[in-house]
Amino acid sequence: MSFSWLTRLPWPREGESGNPAVLITAAQRRVLTIALIFFSLTLLLLCQRYFSFTASYVSFDQGIFNQVFWNGLRGDFFQSSLSSTLSTPVVHDGEVPRVAYHRLGQHFTPALLLWLPLYAIAPGPIVLMILQVTLTTSAGLVLYALARHYLAPNLSVWLTASYYCANAVIGPTVANFHDLCQIPLFMFGLLLALEKQWWWAFGLLSVLTLLVREDTGIALFGVGAYLILSRRYPQLGLAVCSLSFLYVLSLTNVIMPFFSEDISRRFMIERFGQYVEGSEATTVEIVWAIVRRPWRMAIELLTPFGRKVEYLLGQWLPLALVPAIAPAAWIIAGFPLLAIFLQRGQSPLSLNIRYAIVVVPGLWYGAILWWAQVGAGWLGKWPGRPDPDQPAQPETHPLPRRLRQFWITCLVLALGFTIASNPNRALSFIIPDSINPWVYISPVRQWQHAQAIRPFLAEIPPTASVSATTHIVPHLSSRREIVRFPDLRLRNDQGKVIFMDYVIADLWQLQQYQVAFKDDRQKLEAMIPAIDQMLTSQDYGLRAIRDGVLFCQRDAPSDPQALADWTTLRQELLAGLGNPP
Repeated sequence: MSFSWLTRLPWPREGESGNPAVLITAAQRRVLTIALIFFSLTLLLLCQRYFSFTASYVSFDQGIFNQVFWNGLRGDFFQSSLSSTLSTPVVHDGEVPRVAYHRLGQHFTPALLLWLPLYAIAPGPIVLMILQVTLTTSAGLVLYALARHYLAPNLSVWLTASYYCANAVIGPTVANFHDLCQIPLFMFGLLLALEKQWWWAFGLLSVLTLLVREDTGIALFGVGAYLILSRRYPQLGLAVCSLSFLYVLSLTNVIMPFFSEDISRRFMIERFGQYVEGSEATTVEIVWAIVRRPWRMAIELLTPFGRKVEYLLGQWLPLALVPAIAPAAWIIAGFPLLAIFLQRGQSPLSLNIRYAIVVVPGLWYGAILWWAQVGAGWLGKWPGRPDPDQPAQPETHPLPRRLRQFWITCLVLALGFTIASNPNRALSFIIPDSINPWVYISPVRQWQHAQAIRPFLAEIPPTASVSATTHIVPHLSSRREIVRFPDLRLRNDQGKVIFMDYVIADLWQLQQYQVAFKDDRQKLEAMIPAIDQMLTSQDYGLRAIRDGVLFCQRDAPSDPQALADWTTLRQELLAGLGNPP
């Protein structure tokens, strides 16, 4: 296979020399070009999926975060009725979701308040997409500055390009908005502050890293462990480790339970329930159970062996496998990797979900240190670390041809695997969602279906309560009262249980995907009887059906033609499920 076409891109070329200032400008231009391409493509993919209503299962979190920000503008910080539908009282105890539910009991994310003024400029899910892409892209620019502290421009550009090509970066970026998108920027920033000895910035970014989420202290703990084991700043490292450890334990055992019981009754059991007995456990109990049974921990770390090796290779591939032999990468990234590998289930081992991006800063920083300390010998005796008080040195020893070709091959493979995985269905308009059985919806058909949904959305007043299927939720989430269909009830601010004013349910999309995806099939099977009961009770009137999308209003008469359309559609759905009426 020939990769000669890649050499025609604006990569650093062999033999570049001359004025150092000109060389730095050229390298920075290349980094900015790559960053702009990344920003444009990922934002385009997010917008295409959002406006075509094809985000599917990742849409719900987008709705949750948008509602959290929307409520925050009104002083109801971190409250979400959508998040309440996932809470322990609702899931396990059968209670009705609450509009005043504080999401801090599920995930402690005060760092999101930083971006509330930006959200206030143009409230809505779109600004959150722009924010996520901007944070991830900006992190790459900080990474370049971090690499330049140790390395010459040529190699720094390669390391930055590998960041933008990584599956663990692209996948989470084209997912729904998530709190962990802040991690690369904060951690690359604190590592740069460490190298420049900007201690105020290091302290500030360390605190911000902790405030991203309750479990991001694990990533910061890795930085502290590196400072201790490398003997660079052992006292600072000890302080960072102590702060991270005590923060995570006190937060998950004292502060978060103040808001709800979700951390002990739901999240710890769902992720680490294999280590304990019973239906609830605190983080202290989980840690103690793991320590008491090291053999169980070893089994969890190594199994399934093939899947975990595949995960590591996927993380290392954009960096030409360098992190596999970089001690600093193992130390810093090892702790978030440990947290991922000890969880049960297959989803934590996906490079396309948010957990993967937490591992990225440690791997790239470790690769930078390896190139500065070991890899420099491969390139000749050029300065590994420029003197901060002197101008940066020109590139006199570019990458050897074979190494450059190998790295290009790794980048092409990384991009190829990312595209083939169709991260978060962001590429469903060009890639089938399933090969066997075949599931593919053309972009023309996607947009035709979207046009069937939009008129219904326009009929729902902005202050009305609503129940909607998953991929429609983000478009309606800028309101106080919203749940996911088939839920219909909600406890409002007056403590009264109310029924939603409107219901909009898209069964067409579930109908397309249910042949290949079990979750979609189960949702469709649950929605059909729920709609039957809703219409039979006459609490809701079926106003219209358009392209498999049902639009209902409470205390309104049903349209006779719509009821006839539902009878026909219902028969089609049951036949597709193998349950003829």
